[in-house]
Amino acid sequence: MKNKKSIFSITSLLLITAAAAFAQEPEVVEPAPSETMNWFLNNMFFILGVLVIFMAFLAMFYLNNMILQAQKMQLLEKHGLAAMEEAKLLDKESLWTRLGKKIWNRVEPDKEEDILFDHQYDGIRELDNVLPPWWVALFWGCIIYGFGYIGYYHMGGGGLSSAEEYEIEMKAADKAVRAHLASLGDQIDETNVELLTDESDLAIGSEIFHAKCTPCHGANGEGNSIGPNLTDEYWLHGGGIKNVFKTIKYGVPEKGMISWKSQIRAGDMQHLASYILSLQGSNPPNAKAPQGDKWEEQ
Repeated sequence: MKNKKSIFSITSLLLITAAAAFAQEPEVVEPAPSETMNWFLNNMFFILGVLVIFMAFLAMFYLNNMILQAQKMQLLEKHGLAAMEEAKLLDKESLWTRLGKKIWNRVEPDKEEDILFDHQYDGIRELDNVLPPWWVALFWGCIIYGFGYIGYYHMGGGGLSSAEEYEIEMKAADKAVRAHLASLGDQIDETNVELLTDESDLAIGSEIFHAKCTPCHGANGEGNSIGPNLTDEYWLHGGGIKNVFKTIKYGVPEKGMISWKSQIRAGDMQHLASYILSLQGSNPPNAKAPQGDKWEEQ
């Protein structure tokens, strides 16, 4: 009896679990779009454009055929059965032959009376003559080139987009501007140098200072046993942007300060001098005692 109750309980539990599992809504996993579908969606407007152009060509071909038929009827009305026989001969010619005649054949001057339009304006009548062959060839060449252009740049992904070309040109222009500014920077000297205060300019000066000047002036410009403190108001060889630039450029050989003009370009010396002046009043720890004379801007 107990075994039967156990079996019944287990069976009931399994049935309840199965019912709950079937009652739970299955998770719907949407399939990821295929690469073909992504390509189609990305190029949908170009595909539609190609289809429109193709349908336009079909319409033009149909319209041209209708015009030929109308011309045959005019020949029949004007010249009788002989023209009809000629029209029938034209029907036997291939499409390429008829197109060739349409493109290359011109009506002789003595037969232009046959291709005059009936309408006129101010005594001027129009000839229904063919276009110049070079113009027709150029027209069809542009159309073929257009299909190739769309396929290469917009569908095949082989060429650069307008945005990509813009980015490349902007980078090239930025590089050219930087080169031009660098060439102008080399013309700076102690007579025309100006103080720079922009954060990006001071960051450049900071890099140069920590690479070249810290052995003699400390990591924060506090000075050490070799060089003076650069953060106070006292200067051995004059303060201000022009004097500091001049000291960096020519050095003070008798006191161990080397000339940097052969190692640092003029524009970078301007960045370095501006950064040194930005240290004024920073009061770093372990600052060396003031040396020289107090500098006041004139």
